[in-house]
Amino acid sequence: MSQFDSLTLWTVILGLALGSFTLRFAFLALMGDRSLPDWLMRHLRYTAVAILPALVTPLVAWPSATGGLPSLPHLLAALVALVVGFLSKNIIAAMGAAALTLYGLIQLIG
Repeated sequence: MSQFDSLTLWTVILGLALGSFTLRFAFLALMGDRSLPDWLMRHLRYTAVAILPALVTPLVAWPSATGGLPSLPHLLAALVALVVGFLSKNIIAAMGAAALTLYGLIQLIG
């Protein structure tokens, strides 16, 4: 924090808050009473499906616990999550199975 003075910090915070509010306002207030086209609604349905793997993949491929090196327990836990999620269509079951797999493999190896 010593690099930034408080004016710069608050300018960045307020700028980000204003930008975030403007984006939300544009969709909620200006377009809230209109129906969106079917093609756009179809694409928006897949937003979470696209974002979640993008957030998790770096943590699986380069886990910080191993110093950024690929790890067999992490990769196998991700594979278990993928298989259980695909077969059960249940995100909680997939996360639980992956957590148990990761914990079990780490205990087995370590």
